[in-house]
Amino acid sequence: MEEGEKEAAVLAAAAAGSVVESLVAAVEAIAAISDYRNAYKKQFCNLSRRIKLLAPMFEELKESMDPIPPRAVRALEKLNGALDSAKDLLRLGSEGSKIFLVLERDRIMERFQEITFQLEVALNEISFNEIDISDEVKEQVELVHAQFKRAKERIETTDPELYADLSNVCHMNADARIDSAILQRLAEKLQLMTISDLKQESFALHEMVDASGDPGEVIEKMSVLLKRIKDFVQTQKPEMGTPMSAKVIPSHGTSKTPVVPDDFRCPISLELMGDPVIVSTGQTYEREFIKKWLEAGHNTCPKTQQRLSSTSLTPNYVLRSLIAQWCEANGMDLPKRPARTGKPLSVCSAGEHAKVADLLHKLSSQNLEDQRSAAGELRLLAKRNTDNRICIAEAGAIPLLVNLLSTQDVRTQEHAVTALLNVSIYEENKGKIIVSGAVPGIVHVLKRGSMEARENAAATLFSLSVVDRNKVIIGESGAIPALVLLLSEGSQRGKKDAATALFNLCIYQGNKGKAVRAGVIQALMGLLTDPEGAMMDEALAIMAILSSHPDGKAAIRAVEALPMLVKVVRSGSPRNKENAAAVLVHLCNGEQQQQHLAELQEQGMMVPLQEMVESGTDRGKRKAAQLLDQMTRFMEQQKKAEAQAQALTQAPVDQPMDSASSAFTDL
Repeated sequence: MEEGEKEAAVLAAAAAGSVVESLVAAVEAIAAISDYRNAYKKQFCNLSRRIKLLAPMFEELKESMDPIPPRAVRALEKLNGALDSAKDLLRLGSEGSKIFLVLERDRIMERFQEITFQLEVALNEISFNEIDISDEVKEQVELVHAQFKRAKERIETTDPELYADLSNVCHMNADARIDSAILQRLAEKLQLMTISDLKQESFALHEMVDASGDPGEVIEKMSVLLKRIKDFVQTQKPEMGTPMSAKVIPSHGTSKTPVVPDDFRCPISLELMGDPVIVSTGQTYEREFIKKWLEAGHNTCPKTQQRLSSTSLTPNYVLRSLIAQWCEANGMDLPKRPARTGKPLSVCSAGEHAKVADLLHKLSSQNLEDQRSAAGELRLLAKRNTDNRICIAEAGAIPLLVNLLSTQDVRTQEHAVTALLNVSIYEENKGKIIVSGAVPGIVHVLKRGSMEARENAAATLFSLSVVDRNKVIIGESGAIPALVLLLSEGSQRGKKDAATALFNLCIYQGNKGKAVRAGVIQALMGLLTDPEGAMMDEALAIMAILSSHPDGKAAIRAVEALPMLVKVVRSGSPRNKENAAAVLVHLCNGEQQQQHLAELQEQGMMVPLQEMVESGTDRGKRKAAQLLDQMTRFMEQQKKAEAQAQALTQAPVDQPMDSASSAFTDL
């Protein structure tokens, strides 16, 4: 071996050794993470257990004297990246806020799926015959690989009741009363039954603020919810007392004066903060004192002396909540926050407020005519502008409108569901409608109302499903089969309302199977084959997102959609071509892959796909390129198989002559 080759071999060996060392360290770090006491305990434990089973392979590679081939090193590097991602997720599962993990369940489950996919792909690329590991370890790793492969294809579910309870409670007003049964369920399912658990959750929320520097409204609501759970638990178990960090600390022997924690004091005034705010450096001050500092012409942070990139002040909601808890535990009043002026939420005039109040009085009466006329007027008021929507919700109309969804009077029901639709246009009202328990009533109208009511119920569900957490609640309410039915038998407007609602709901993975089982693919094929093609755009968009689901893919195959998709790729609009190509990419993966690729080849799809690569939408270009790559590899395999078959058919003709010639020579 020449000098240059020797140097390259040494460098390659060093690189391989470094990767193996990183893998060993990653597994050790993951093994040290524990205590997954949250809603995803099963998923976190499974992920951790499977990863720890890979440790023997890394240990044997570390001790082996045989070089690791470059291809295997690349696969191990990919595996190392996947383990780093897994380590971050597992730490979040061990140290993160339990409340946050549940409320963000869609994102958490997506991360589980992504990491599982990365691990499965990396293990799939390792050829165990090329690396020096024992047969016993090889069998164990192959078993782990099979487990990741199954997990990749299986969508895990979490406790829907826990998610619904948390979502609803988090979006209640701060002074709203929460059913003690709900608080009991939350405390038990979140495992927040001891002072230690509550304290750890509080610290986890505080860590989130420290990490982002911007607590935001969501974290404030989580903090308020945590306080409610703590108050409830202490009511049920008075013997718990208060956390050690919040108890009175003796001073000067017998005195019981509470010592204010340093973190609760303003760095300028050194007094307990009542309105803590965060400046751009991440430091927290009492609003009144930092404002005076800034108004005096200073542009630096008093504590760090760093120049402030901005003079904006962000409320530190979590710290304010912690201070409030501390004050309550020590029998002290929370420092009063100075009154701040600002635009009131509703800008309706006194006359308009009075009018809405009068309509609500009629709405709650037992007179059917009054109910019908009041619901109709609220419907029109809510349609006009945002201020009216705010005013109507503030006045308490939502629960009254929800009650009317079950009325036998057709017109009143139409007015009620349409009024809710119009009120829901204002973002802040969506949560109020969900919390009021409106979804079952809206679904009732969707199933049994007049066509106008059904269409507006579908539009209302679409409006509410814009908020991600509502997709789950609506999906679990039985709305999807009713939307699929409206998609088939509704008017043109009704079909569009149903399609937009279904598209939005099916963005959430857990709703895709429900839609497929409700027969949505058959309904979509009906729209695709409609001569007028009025719903082509919506049908292809829904089919594209459903084709990523195993059940959706199977249903699309069952209705023999491929010829229609080919037709769209040839002559559809750019957006429709993109969605049709996306469906074809999913169909050409997995089962019947060879059959579908052969059909695309027979249909002469190479040219239309090449045209898409050159002039399609960005996503369309990527999908077309994927299909072209699959078709090219398929054609190469075909040629190779044909060549092998031809060689086999020629062998019986030539071989006997060669054998006979050889035999005569031997004689």
